Amino acid sequence: MSHSSTGPAAPSSPAATGRAAPASADGTRLKRVLGVPSLVLFGLVYMVPLTVFTTYGIVTQVTGGRVPVAYMITLATMVFTAMSYARMARAYPFAGSAYTYTQRSFGPGIGFVSGWSLLLDYLFLPTINYLVIGIYLGEAFPAVPSWVFILAAIALVTVLNIVGITSVSRASTVIIAAQVVFIGVFIALSVVSLSGTGDVDLLRPLTGDGTETGLGPVMAGAAILCLSFLGFDAVSTMAEEAKEPARDVPRAIIIATVSAGLLFILLSYVSHVVHPSHQFADPDSGALDVMASAGGTFLSAFFISAYVAGCIGSALTSQASVSRIIFSMGRDGVFPRSVFGRLSARFATPVIAILVVSAWSLMAMLIDLGLLAEIISFGALVAFSAVNLSVVKHYFIDQKERSGAAVLTNLILPLIGFGLTVWLWTSLNGRTLIVGLIWMAVGVAYLAIITRGFRRPTPTIDVYESGDLVQRPEEDAHRA
Repeated sequence: MSHSSTGPAAPSSPAATGRAAPASADGTRLKRVLGVPSLVLFGLVYMVPLTVFTTYGIVTQVTGGRVPVAYMITLATMVFTAMSYARMARAYPFAGSAYTYTQRSFGPGIGFVSGWSLLLDYLFLPTINYLVIGIYLGEAFPAVPSWVFILAAIALVTVLNIVGITSVSRASTVIIAAQVVFIGVFIALSVVSLSGTGDVDLLRPLTGDGTETGLGPVMAGAAILCLSFLGFDAVSTMAEEAKEPARDVPRAIIIATVSAGLLFILLSYVSHVVHPSHQFADPDSGALDVMASAGGTFLSAFFISAYVAGCIGSALTSQASVSRIIFSMGRDGVFPRSVFGRLSARFATPVIAILVVSAWSLMAMLIDLGLLAEIISFGALVAFSAVNLSVVKHYFIDQKERSGAAVLTNLILPLIGFGLTVWLWTSLNGRTLIVGLIWMAVGVAYLAIITRGFRRPTPTIDVYESGDLVQRPEEDAHRA
C-alpha cells in the first residue's frame, strides 16, 4: 500500500480505526487514551477561553474598537477551515496536522513546506504564552523580574509534557473550570457596573469609536486574531492518541471551533461595552484596564490568576502539539530520525522534541508581543490555506467524489475557506509578511539541502496494516 503524490485513498489500517497507534523508529507507540470530551477540552485549553485578552488592547487600537466584528470575520473563516480539517482528519487520522494532510495529498515536498510554515506558528505559540505570563505576573509582582516567571513556567510545562498526555488532559479539565468561573464573575460584575450608569452604547463594539474606519482595519485585526483559533488545528495533531480518530477528531474540531468563537465574540463585546475606549496604560496588558472598569482591584487580581492558569494550560497543550509535529517530521526522516523520530521508552512521549521547544521558548524574554502575535497568525494562515486545498485535491480530484452534495463539501466550501484565509493573510502588515517569507525561504533552502538540490526524494513513510511505520525503498537508497 505505497504512498504516492497522486493522493491515494485513506488506508484502512489499525491507525485509521483507532485500534493501534503507529510506532516510532524504535517501535514505541503513542497511547490511545483521548475521547471526544478530552479532545474538545484539549482544543479549548489550547485556544484558552481568555485568549481574547491576549491581544485585546492591540486589536482594539488596530480596529478602532471593533474587536467583536473582527472576531466574527475570523470565526467565519475558521469554520470553513475547521470543516476542511475535519474532512482531512477522517482521511488521514495520523499525527502531523497540516503537514500530514498536504504531504498525503500533494506529496512530501509540498507537505514539508506546509509543515515548515505551521512550525512557525506552533513554535511561537508556547512562546507567546510564556511572554504574557511574564507581562501579567510582572504587573502583579513588580519587584520580581518577568524573566523569572517565564523560566519557572517553561520548567513546569516541560516536566508535565514529558510525563505524558494523560497529565495534560487532567490539567486541562482543572484549567477550563477555573476560567469558566472567572468568565461568569466577569460578566456578572460587568452587568452590575453598567447598571449604575445611564450612558451605555450597546452598538459601539460593532460600530467602533471612530478612530479607524472602513473594512481594512477590521480585516487587519481579524488576521491577528487567527492565533485565538489554533486549538482546532491542535486537536488534529492528537489523532494518534485518540481512541477513534476517524470519528472523534472531526467532531472535536468543529465543537471546539464554534464554541470558542462564540465565546470570544461575547467576551470582546462585553469588554468594550464596560470599557468603551481604545486608550490603555499599556496595550500589551490592556485587559487590566477592562477589569478595573468592570470590577476594580478584586476582578483584576482574579483575572491575573485565571489568565495565567489558562496560559500555563495553553503552553502545556501547544508544546505537546508542536513536539508531536516535530516527532512526525522526524519519523518521516525530514528531520534526523535518530534524534527526533523516537519516543521515550519510559513515558512514550517525544522527549527530545519537547526539550527543543522549551529551548526555543526562551525567546519570550526578547520578542515583542504584537510582532509575535502576527507571526503566529502568518504561519497559521499559510497552513490553513494548504489544508483547504488538500480537501479539493484529495476528495474532488483524486477520489473523484463529485456527485450531488460532494461538490459542495469537496470543492465549494474548501475554496471559500481558502479564499478567506488568503484574504486575512494579505491583511497582515509588511514586517510580518517579510519575517514569514524569510522563514519559508529558509525552509525551502533546508529542503534543497536534504534532497541534494531536489535531485533526491523527500523522505517519507508508509502505513501498513500492522500500524507500523516502515521506511520507503527510495529512502533506504537516499540514506545509503
